Amino acid sequence: MVIFFLISFITNIIGPLIPEIIQSFSLSLSAAAILPFSFFIAYGLFSIPSGYLIEVYGEKKIIIFGLFVSLTGSMFFSLYTNYVSGIISLLLIGTGMSILQVAINPLLRSTTNAENFAFFSIMGQFFFGLASFFSPIFYVEISNNNLINLLYDFSPKWIAIYWTFSIISLMLIFIISISRFPKKNHKEEKIQYDTLKNILNNKWSYIYFFGIFFYVGTEQGINTWTSQFLYSYHNVDPQNEGAKVISFFWGNMTIGTLIGLVLIKLFDSRKLLIFLSSMSILILSFGLFGEKRIAIIAIPTLGLSISSMWSIIIALALNSFKKNHGTVSGIMMTGIAGGAIYPFIIGFLGDFYELKLGLMILYISLLYILFLGWISKPKVLNKKVNLNWLNSIISLKKSN
Repeated sequence: MVIFFLISFITNIIGPLIPEIIQSFSLSLSAAAILPFSFFIAYGLFSIPSGYLIEVYGEKKIIIFGLFVSLTGSMFFSLYTNYVSGIISLLLIGTGMSILQVAINPLLRSTTNAENFAFFSIMGQFFFGLASFFSPIFYVEISNNNLINLLYDFSPKWIAIYWTFSIISLMLIFIISISRFPKKNHKEEKIQYDTLKNILNNKWSYIYFFGIFFYVGTEQGINTWTSQFLYSYHNVDPQNEGAKVISFFWGNMTIGTLIGLVLIKLFDSRKLLIFLSSMSILILSFGLFGEKRIAIIAIPTLGLSISSMWSIIIALALNSFKKNHGTVSGIMMTGIAGGAIYPFIIGFLGDFYELKLGLMILYISLLYILFLGWISKPKVLNKKVNLNWLNSIISLKKSN
């Protein structure tokens, strides 16, 4: 849960920072989109190798390595704050985050059992959303706190976020190094070429890969461009009100995961995915085409409807394979590259047409997730609460 918090804290602060970065480095929308692109493309490059390394060396060593790589990137950006160093450092931070994402999901599955994985994965998303809610508020407080600025003059002010991340990474490297991890015989699951070939030849690998790709594309499309969208179309101040809208979006993600913890125990995860994606399409329409007051309410509300999608898709994917979950997780995490592709396409369309048109590609991803809910066939279904006692009471009342 701490790892989920850390990943989210640094990942989802990029969106609220985009308007500030544009001003600091005098960037076009397309040039600004390269920054989240360099971060998320690391998932496409390093997730499958990370899955292999986990099955050879185990989660603990790989998590420490991932933290060290992200620490290096964060320190580099903190010390050399310019556009080029930002691209390089965000690639390093993204590499570290991709390693952590790949490691944490099979570890969570092995410690909670397959049938409970969806539940605990949603709990992980609760901590993910909690950090995403906190980080924009932290950014606003850092920017406006005179005492902090008196003690140390951060220039630009937003770079304080990356100094903070460096300190947290150092602390976690120490904590993880002295922690005891569950013992697993990784040699039994050591990946072979034929096994990897079989996984890649399985159509479900690609179906769930694109589920992750489109989900993260949706999430990061909203996170990266909401502040700029509200500024361009509704003249909303990005440093304060825009950052708070993003914070509320992630706050609703956090609340949504708590609701998801209940719903996943009551309903089939596939039906829940269909319902959530349908609601998201409706809410997105209000956010894009509504007036200022409606947009400011609708966009954060999307956090409620998409909050459990990631966990459900990951659980459906891993529960569709009997073994080699480290490698399967690596393939799935490669789909996080959608977080690189989507913001870049949105920024590109925003430069040449308009930002609203760019954001409309989110409809494509939500329709695919709706489709995924209809066709999924996992080998292990999510464990639901037995409600036979409730049905018995209802039947008894009817008979009386």
